[in-house]
Amino acid sequence: MTLHLLVVSANPVVRAGLAVLLDAYPDLDVTTTAEVPALRTRTAPDLVLLDGRPEALPRLASLAPVVHLTHGAGEGTTAASWTLVHGEFEVADLLRAIREAATAHTGAGSTVTNILRFRNSTSRVQRFGLSAREVEVMDLIASGMTNQRIAAACCISEKTVKNHINRIFAKLHSTTRGEAIASWLGTRTAS
Repeated sequence: MTLHLLVVSANPVVRAGLAVLLDAYPDLDVTTTAEVPALRTRTAPDLVLLDGRPEALPRLASLAPVVHLTHGAGEGTTAASWTLVHGEFEVADLLRAIREAATAHTGAGSTVTNILRFRNSTSRVQRFGLSAREVEVMDLIASGMTNQRIAAACCISEKTVKNHINRIFAKLHSTTRGEAIASWLGTRTAS
């Protein structure tokens, strides 16, 4: 299934960079524009990737789910499905946000804002010894996703998700999702 993605940015370098980066993935069909499109278009995108311009969020969110790239998590994020803070995410995080926003969308106005902040993920990875895929799965667990939604977001089977979760739980010395999330976020108390 091809995901039709519209990249909206006033910055031509950002538009070109995102187009080159995302066009490399065969399941993404990328179109770019500097202008916020009209609400009624002949072919609406499946997802909008918006760089900056928080004032455009409500309008774009009525067109399709929005992944918002911003310089601060408080910049008009309530209409976005996902908000990614510049300098605090990697390509895998961007792809996960795009796929999750498209997968989770169930209709206009029914989005949940997820703000990704990854400054401490490197220290968590070193502390727990998780692989890159295990980090991805653990972040999705921490965001409250079910195994089925994690499988869809990562393009893997539910059985593979369960295998990752078993390894994650062993590395985090956890027996439940709650314990694993508390360990991952650093809020777990010693028992």
